Amino acid sequence: MTQTKVETSKGGLEGVIAGESKICLIDGEKRKLYYRGYSAADLAQKSCFEETAYLLLTGNLPNQKELEDFKADLLTARYIPTQVLAMIALVPPHTHPMDVLRSIVSSLSQHESEVADNSPEANLRKATKLLAQAPVIVAAYHRLRNGLQPVPPMKKLSLAANFLYMLSGEEPDQYSQEVFDDCLILHADHGFNASTFTARVTAATLSDMHSAVTAAIGALKGKLHGGANQDVMELLKRIGSADNAIPTISKMFENGEKVPGFGHRVYRNCEDPRATILREASKELSARENNDKWFKISEAVDKFVVKTSEEKGKAIFPNVDFYSASTYSVLGIETELFTPIFAMSRLAGWCAHIMEQHENNRLIRPKAQYIGERDLSYLEISKR
Repeated sequence: MTQTKVETSKGGLEGVIAGESKICLIDGEKRKLYYRGYSAADLAQKSCFEETAYLLLTGNLPNQKELEDFKADLLTARYIPTQVLAMIALVPPHTHPMDVLRSIVSSLSQHESEVADNSPEANLRKATKLLAQAPVIVAAYHRLRNGLQPVPPMKKLSLAANFLYMLSGEEPDQYSQEVFDDCLILHADHGFNASTFTARVTAATLSDMHSAVTAAIGALKGKLHGGANQDVMELLKRIGSADNAIPTISKMFENGEKVPGFGHRVYRNCEDPRATILREASKELSARENNDKWFKISEAVDKFVVKTSEEKGKAIFPNVDFYSASTYSVLGIETELFTPIFAMSRLAGWCAHIMEQHENNRLIRPKAQYIGERDLSYLEISKR
């Protein structure tokens, strides 16, 4: 008798290899993250976001002229059409900035002459524009919803410094610029995560870059992905002080609640290497600004969650979202902007993956394991 082979599925496609890529390597066992073969930790220490974005998009670190040309292209690309700025001004102030970013990126396609051109050259130009435009969109909406006029970007400043400047109208100090630049580098890519895979699925249909990025922004918004960093800050506010950390988290454990900013699909038995870097950045920035309230609460939560989870037999460690929350807060950034900042950075990775998908494209079409009923008899509607 011939037996029918039963195929097995894994929830969330866990462990399933869905494609090949030269962009990002995540070694969860060794706590290593690489962009195009270069350690993300080294890039955060030695590089700048513009250089890292160029690496992701082109596959190579730029020489001095290439970097200066790329920076010049980003400066030129910061222009937002007046019609689009007018759209931002009409958005109700209660709207979440991620919704605004998603909608405005989509609308920018209507002002893009190369929107339907998926050639590598056109896609690189569009990626450069989107990288430059996203911070302007986020900062402009932040100002407008608070009854302020948008601050035009300053030509001499980097992408990271300009964003902080456009939020407040004041040029940030050098250390704040460097910390925020590191944050952007560490968030720039992370393999086939949910939003990046969403971008690749959309790109695989031979849709355009703006459509793929719009889809990715929608995926990043979710609380199980980029939205977790906002949830971390809301938790820190609810805790209020380091002394209240253990009682609050204990209650969450009793209620079976997950602590936002902890655990990762890839870094299962170790701490996310990006969290390690951001912990130190948050600590030093907080000390410099004489504002260590959020860091102390974060540190208390961190130690208690790890200790308690170890005692239960499976240690849970902080991920990239956890210490980014206290870092952004000390930089004076509104909580609802945390996830849009993630998107501003991850745009470099998204666009790199979209371009890679188009290089050797095949429609992404997985199968589903059917678990429903079969051969049901149709009943006339009068008999149901």
